[in-house]
Amino acid sequence: MMGRSSGDSQQSIVGGIGADDAKLIRRRAAAPRPHRIGRRSLLKTGLAWTACAIAAPLPIRARGEQPVKIGMVEPLTGVYAALAEGEIAGARLAIEEINRSGGILGRETQLMVADSANDVMTGVAKTRELIDRDQVDFIAGNVNSAVALAMTQVTAEKRKLQIVTGGHTDEITDSRCSWNVFRICKSTTMEANAIADTLIEKLGAKWYFLTPDYVYGQALQSAFELKLRRHGGAWAGDILPLGSVDYSQALTNAEAFHPNVLINLMAGEDQVNSLTQIASFGLAQNMAVGGALFELETILSVPEAARTGWWTMEWWWNQPDVPHIKTFDTAFRSRIGKAPSARNWFGYAAIRALAQIANQEKSLDAVALARALQGYTLPADIALDPNRAFFRNADHELMSTVLLGEVHPARADPFDLFTVRALVEGEQAAGPDSESVCKLAFPS
Repeated sequence: MMGRSSGDSQQSIVGGIGADDAKLIRRRAAAPRPHRIGRRSLLKTGLAWTACAIAAPLPIRARGEQPVKIGMVEPLTGVYAALAEGEIAGARLAIEEINRSGGILGRETQLMVADSANDVMTGVAKTRELIDRDQVDFIAGNVNSAVALAMTQVTAEKRKLQIVTGGHTDEITDSRCSWNVFRICKSTTMEANAIADTLIEKLGAKWYFLTPDYVYGQALQSAFELKLRRHGGAWAGDILPLGSVDYSQALTNAEAFHPNVLINLMAGEDQVNSLTQIASFGLAQNMAVGGALFELETILSVPEAARTGWWTMEWWWNQPDVPHIKTFDTAFRSRIGKAPSARNWFGYAAIRALAQIANQEKSLDAVALARALQGYTLPADIALDPNRAFFRNADHELMSTVLLGEVHPARADPFDLFTVRALVEGEQAAGPDSESVCKLAFPS
């Protein structure tokens, strides 16, 4: 592997982290602290949040009953801020709809948001605060895979149902799965399986990777490498710390390798910066560009010349034959002035699913609800999927459709930036559940 550069090490312990959490953090190669604050976070209502409640638009609390509280831990500062804001916006819409429909168990539902600052120890501390101090009933989040994974230890200890919205690393629903944890977004294996064969067949099997230096990037590159080995491919790459600004050396290395495809596995502001520099270097004239995720938030933030390549989408707004998508699209455009993204849907689907299962089971008990969610099929107005979307029994991964296609400059609709070329069903992308090493053990 060429040009490996490690991220910043953790410098301090945030109050509220227990001994078990500290052991976890020492074991894991956690995400580095962010190098700079995301500009969108500074512009959006002073996002120096710890935990703020988003109340119901039409209060429905009666007879002195306490509201049902959902805690959401997201990196509101740092390179993933825009993606985190997208998930929270989706959760807010879900809260509005839930409360208009009578809440959870007839009680008002509130969303309490905490900033993990793209840092594992902070995320663990904020999760504990939401549970111990704010008495939340459920936990959701996090964009950062390392943070999401660390949060699962806290929620299992506290017996709280958790839905991971946007952390992709396989471990969450594989080797380190937990009875109380479910995931909306795809695993890194699902992402790689959905697109790797197409990239190889269409573009060639010699690749150069740009990979973020933490658990998500490492897992995703490993999944792609497995596919390349099976095709007799070749690869090299650079591993880069979160918050990297200058990609010139990595791009020089890539050009010298003469790959068929420059595989960009960066995310958030890191992907914006790297793709912008790829375009300015003119590298796309000599090699294809592609990878797994190129999300709507990121596409909208790069110059037109960088809107190119084959990628996956975990959800896409322009699927006219899918029931309820138009309603969801209209609701988002009226609120935030743009088409909804997969991140919006992650937050929306997670919160709606929690309310749906609690009302179905007439309970807030985590064990009862986790058992009920096993094999649970999301209703069409939550799934917004051309196929059945359900939580797999074996590992609690949501089996929903991966959309494979091409990114391109905007057309008549300014958000028409991706054309779907193929649909890959969740079970096809995930592979048989018999291959999972997840072992779920429910408490008595």
